[in-house]
Amino acid sequence: MKSNSICTLFGIEKPIIQAGMIWCSGWKLAHAVSEAGGLGIIGAGSMYPEILREHLSKMKAHTNKPFAVNLPLLYPDIEKHIESIIEFKVPIVFTSAGNPKTWTHILKKEGIKVVHVVSSAKFALKSEEAGVDALVAEGFEAGGHNGREETTTLCLIPSVRKVIQIPLIAAGGIGCGKSMLAAFALGADAVQIGSRFVASIESSAHDTFKRKVIHAQEGDTKLMMKQLTPVRLLKNEFYNQIEMAETMGENLDTLKELLGKGRAKKGMFEGDMIEGELEIGQVSANFDNILPAGDIVNEIWNEFLTEKKRLAEF
Repeated sequence: MKSNSICTLFGIEKPIIQAGMIWCSGWKLAHAVSEAGGLGIIGAGSMYPEILREHLSKMKAHTNKPFAVNLPLLYPDIEKHIESIIEFKVPIVFTSAGNPKTWTHILKKEGIKVVHVVSSAKFALKSEEAGVDALVAEGFEAGGHNGREETTTLCLIPSVRKVIQIPLIAAGGIGCGKSMLAAFALGADAVQIGSRFVASIESSAHDTFKRKVIHAQEGDTKLMMKQLTPVRLLKNEFYNQIEMAETMGENLDTLKELLGKGRAKKGMFEGDMIEGELEIGQVSANFDNILPAGDIVNEIWNEFLTEKKRLAEF
């Protein structure tokens, strides 16, 4: 395979990026993916500042490979996260959920490469204008917080590719080598994968949640809470409560009260499959085992190469 823009930009071997998911993406998962030749990401959105520092310290102690931190720009104590990122010389930062203009120039001044996550061509252009080095275009199929546009990956990637010049990473509904190849055909330079890595040995997700994920079937997830922040959830009792409230036309205050605090931690990290918020993508219906993260990277990469060769001979 000839030179790839994302591999060159990040200094990695395979254009496979593990998403920085809250409660699931600690240093162990990021380390395993980076060691396998992809790009591992520590998900800082669910970490107190001292916890992020602990994960950065362990990551730096265990690998010399490139890695990244995912930084939701609405994080309440973002200045402390930025300080830690700079102090530990994190080479790459993926920003999301906010205006990339706020921090991009500060991070780039420190020699840090910045990637922003978008769900539309409109915000892709704004992010490119803000000076980011690359973009993640995330389709409607993705787990967790999602775009209001509800544009599928199949439609989103070519529309974003058409308007930007910088490298493009596809996300949403990608969990195998075949879907990776499809993303490349649409114009992507790499893929970002979340749900498949939730069901890995090194994921910090609770084992009960991992088992729930691998038993998910078609139709078991749905985009909810569109009045607040759209999020794709795995159906459970908490999901049923949200669905009932939305069907009854409850106001924002009632929905916020129902959501409360710590729901995602309760479900994904602590293993409460009844009252917890279970964020996962549609692609979870396509896999049924829990594997080492390095094996997942290699399995996806090998299938990508096999399918690429098959289509070339078609």
